[in-house]
Amino acid sequence: MADRILLERRNAVALITINRPETLNALDMDTLADLERVVSEAERDDAMRVVVFTGAGNRAFVAGGDIADLNSRQGLAHYLELGERLHDVFRHIERLDKPTIAAVNGWALGGGTELLLCTDIRIAAASAKFGLPEINLGLFPGAGGSQRLIRQIPLCKAKELMFTGERISAGDAEQLGLINRVVEDANLMAEALSLADAIARKSPLVLKLLKRAMADGDEMPLRAALRHEQAVIGLVLDSADAHEGCSAFLEKRPANFRGA
Repeated sequence: MADRILLERRNAVALITINRPETLNALDMDTLADLERVVSEAERDDAMRVVVFTGAGNRAFVAGGDIADLNSRQGLAHYLELGERLHDVFRHIERLDKPTIAAVNGWALGGGTELLLCTDIRIAAASAKFGLPEINLGLFPGAGGSQRLIRQIPLCKAKELMFTGERISAGDAEQLGLINRVVEDANLMAEALSLADAIARKSPLVLKLLKRAMADGDEMPLRAALRHEQAVIGLVLDSADAHEGCSAFLEKRPANFRGA
C-alpha cells in the first residue's frame, strides 16, 4: 500500500502531500494519524523552515472526510474519537511555529476547506473548488469549520456557505479573502514553492515569534496584545539573527539567518 502521506524536502521547504488520489485524498482515521506523524517530523527538522501542503493528483486537494469510513462507524464513542483526532491534527498545523502554505490543486471541500483554514497562506489553482457541504449529508462542519470560517471571512457569507453547502470557485474564494491568490493550474506548485523558498530565507526565529505573537494576540484584548508584542520585540532585538540582518544591510550583502 502506498504511503497515505508523503514528505519531500525541497531545499528548506517541507512538501507534505495527502496521497489518497483514489478517494480524492479524503481523510480517514489512518490518514489523520499519518498526517500527524509527518507534520511532527517536519516540525522537528530545523532544516525545514516552511511547510507546504497539497494533494496527490490533479483532481483534489482534500475532498473532505472519507464518507465510507464515517458511515461504517457506530456509537458515539467512535465519532467522538474521530472529532478529537481531527481537532488535534488541525490545531497542531495551525499552531506550527513554521509558516505553512496550502497549494490547493482541486476540490477542497469539507475537511479540505477546514485544513486550509489552519494554514497561513493559501494559493489555489484556477480549477479549485471550495465549500463546507456537510449540511447536504445531514452532517456538521466539525473539524473547526464552524468556528474558523466565521473568523476569516464575513459572517454572513460564512453562514451562507455552511447553511446551503454551496461550492464556490477559486475566484470567489479569493474575493472573500479565503485564499491569497489564484494561479493557472500548471503554475500552482511552482508559485507555491517559489513563495515558500522566499519565506525560508527569512529568519526562522523571527518567523516563529511573529506567528506566536499573531496567534496569541488574536485571542487577547488589544491593550494586552500590544504589551505582548512589546515583550516579543525585545527578544528579537537581542537575537543573533537581528544583528546578522542589520550587518548584512549595512554591508550590502544577503543575510544568512540561522534561527538564533
